[in-house]
Amino acid sequence: MAVWRRKPAGKVIIRSDQGSQYTSHDWGAYLKAHGLEMSMSLLGKCYDNAVAESFSSY
Repeated sequence: MAVWRRKPAGKVIIRSDQGSQYTSHDWGAYLKAHGLEMSMSLLGKCYDNAVAESFSSY
């Protein structure tokens, strides 16, 4: 929905963990089709996403 609503003109990096939904071929194909770049945290590095997690925490 964000791609559809915002229609990004520049390079967009999608940051995620290594969950199965983010390592699937379908997800990779979706990113490629929309010109998005994948970025994943390293295996076993739980603090890679710490800043984003603390920013969006409740």
